[in-house]
Amino acid sequence: MDVYLLILGDHLPDPSTGQAVSEADRLRAVVEQAVVAEEAGFTGVAIGEHHFTRYIVSAPELLLAAIAARTSRLRLSTGVTLLAHHDPVRVAEELATLDVLSSGRAELIVARGVSQRTDAAFGVQDDLRARFDENLRLLLTLLERPGVTWRGRFRSPLVDVTTVPRPVQRPRPTVWIGSGSAVSADLGVELGLPLMLPSTLRDPGTHLPVVRRYREALGGRGRVALPSHVFVAPTSAEARRLWRPHLSAYARFAHPWRGDGGEVDVDALMAGAAVCGDPAEVAERLNGLGELLGLDAHLVVVDIGGLPHAAVLEAIRLFGQEVLPRLTT
Repeated sequence: MDVYLLILGDHLPDPSTGQAVSEADRLRAVVEQAVVAEEAGFTGVAIGEHHFTRYIVSAPELLLAAIAARTSRLRLSTGVTLLAHHDPVRVAEELATLDVLSSGRAELIVARGVSQRTDAAFGVQDDLRARFDENLRLLLTLLERPGVTWRGRFRSPLVDVTTVPRPVQRPRPTVWIGSGSAVSADLGVELGLPLMLPSTLRDPGTHLPVVRRYREALGGRGRVALPSHVFVAPTSAEARRLWRPHLSAYARFAHPWRGDGGEVDVDALMAGAAVCGDPAEVAERLNGLGELLGLDAHLVVVDIGGLPHAAVLEAIRLFGQEVLPRLTT
C-alpha cells in the first residue's frame, strides 16, 4: 500500500501554551515534515488548499515546488486543488511545471469544494458542480495533448492551445478525484480517475457505499485512497496523552459538529475515526481500514491542533521505522 503524508496546515495555537508559531515558521515546518517523510520511507506528500481560514496553505503548489528541491523520490500532490475555483489552463501549467522540476513526481487531487466565503471571493457562486465537471475535463485534455481547441460554458474558448511546459509523465500526471459523494465518484468512473475519499473525522465505514459503487462500475478495478488522522508514540498511553489536547482542539476547529457546547469526545475519536497508539496498534488499525475499504493508498494526517513541530517529526520518523514495515500491501 502506498502511504502519503497529508498536511492540511492548520495554524492553531498549542493548547498547552495558547501560543501559535509564526506563519513563516508554520510554512517552513510543512516543507521540513515532507523532507523527513521521504527519509522515513513514505510514498508521497499531499498538501491541502484552503482560503480565508486558520488553515494557512492557500498555494500548495509553491510548497510542493520547495519540497521538490529538497527531495528526490517523494510523490508530490495537492490535497486537494479546489478545481471549481481555478482556471484549468493555469492548473495545467502549474502541475506540469512541478512535474518537470521534480523529474516526474507531480500528482493532483481535485475536488469541488464548498465554502460560501471562498466561492464569493473567487466569484464562482453559481453551478459549482457543473463548473467542476467542465474544468476537470478541460484540465485532463490540456495535460494529455497539445493543440487543444475547446468551447465550454464557464470560460472563454480555446483555439489550438498548448500549455507549456509539457509534463514529464505520459500520458499525464496522476489526477485523483476527491469525493465522498456518488455523483463525483461516478464522474471518476467515467473519466477513469482514482478515487480519493474525504479527510473527515467521520466513521470511515460511511464511505463503503461510494467505494462499492465506484468499484462495481469499474468491474472491480480502480484505485481508492483514504486520509486518516494518525498519531504514533512508543506506547499507547504516551500517544494518547500527547495527542489528546491537540486532537480535541483540531476537532473543535475543523469539525464543530463533533462537539456539544464546545466539548469533544476525544476517547471516542481515538477509538474510531482517528488512529492513535503504539506502532503495532496503529499498524493493526490501518490494516483494518485498508481491508474494510480495499485501499490502494492511505494518507496520514499527523500535524494538527498546534502539535509542536518536534513532536510531529518524531511521530513521522517512528511511523516510518515501526509502522510502515507492518502495513500489508
